Amino acid sequence: MKNVQRKMALFLAAVLFAVNTAGCTKEELNEYLQQGLEWVESVSDSSQQSQESEQVSDYPNQKKAQSRQAERETVKPPEQISVGKYAYGQLGETEQKVYDEILSTILNQEQAIKLSTTDTELMRRAYAAVCSDYGGLFWIEGYAFTRYTRGEELVSLEFSPKYTMGIEERRQIQEQIDEIVEAWFAGISINDTDYDKAKYVYELLALNTEYVENAQDSQNIISVFIHQKTVCQGYACAVQYLLEQLGIQSVIVSGMALGEPHAWNLICLDGEYYYMDATWGNNGYRNKEGKETSFIDYNYMAMTTAEMKLGHMPDSEQNLPECTSVVNNYYRKEGNYIETWEPDVIGSKLVEAWEAQQVITLRFSDNALRKRAFRYFIKEGHIADYCYGLTQINYIEDPSWKEISFCFNQS
Repeated sequence: MKNVQRKMALFLAAVLFAVNTAGCTKEELNEYLQQGLEWVESVSDSSQQSQESEQVSDYPNQKKAQSRQAERETVKPPEQISVGKYAYGQLGETEQKVYDEILSTILNQEQAIKLSTTDTELMRRAYAAVCSDYGGLFWIEGYAFTRYTRGEELVSLEFSPKYTMGIEERRQIQEQIDEIVEAWFAGISINDTDYDKAKYVYELLALNTEYVENAQDSQNIISVFIHQKTVCQGYACAVQYLLEQLGIQSVIVSGMALGEPHAWNLICLDGEYYYMDATWGNNGYRNKEGKETSFIDYNYMAMTTAEMKLGHMPDSEQNLPECTSVVNNYYRKEGNYIETWEPDVIGSKLVEAWEAQQVITLRFSDNALRKRAFRYFIKEGHIADYCYGLTQINYIEDPSWKEISFCFNQS
């Protein structure tokens, strides 16, 4: 629903826009400035999960002085600290400069900066790239900008981050997060393989964080590390934040999943790109008594583009690579990818999972092989030849992934 209020402009127009990143996707701004008129528009669209508000100054003379000052000022180029970041690398030189200006302002928690551009769309793209590259910016929630014009000429553009806390509170929360992350990292080393690091982070989030709609601070990493309750945006921010500290490039991807706004990650393992969706890592099933049991679903840990598109559709605006490598696929790495019919080999894997009372998912090279395994081990009951004492089996068949999950964790 949109509410539009119309006001006459005086000599100079200065319009302040605010953008909130309240959901898993970002909504494009709609701006309307016509000769001698200022349009003030408030947008609220739950499907887009973003909000826009504007303010008009009642002091045109003050704005006139500010616009003149903007003509004289030059923007100091900030230090380039994001070389190697994925989203940063997809931008042109001018966009990268604005990205650096925005990031520097946020990191230093400055109130505003006059950008080196007057293009609001370029500013929006640069800000979106900053948010994709930096999952740890928990003290910011969107931004506002002011456009200074003289007549119909746009003089300058000022970017103002919307902070949710002061510097001291930010410092205290960062200390809490650092302490928790240090404890979480006790079982992994910077010298471990990229695969081990990605698997460790994926399992950390599945085991320590619960998906809760409307969770407190759900759009940032506070929800993950302090509250342990979050939504997709929180998961994606945490993945980027944790993997970066382990030396792995990661970026937040936004789009749709099963018809809903969603966020996940693009990660780089051993020089090859994969997609990771930690939100979907925590799965579950119900046995015949109706008891629900959870387990970690590794389908979404290191996906190819084709696998990612089984349930996800990224925003068309994002420039993403075609991910085809399966070298760091979980099932191949763990020896649970079945390419030939060897029942004793499969049986030995089932025995190991049965004795450990765990879930084991076997992925098959084709559905004909999967059907053969299903018929032999489940329909004909040969699983009992290997798993002695087994009286019932909970299983999940997934033809789209060519998988069978044997669920032995029934206690």
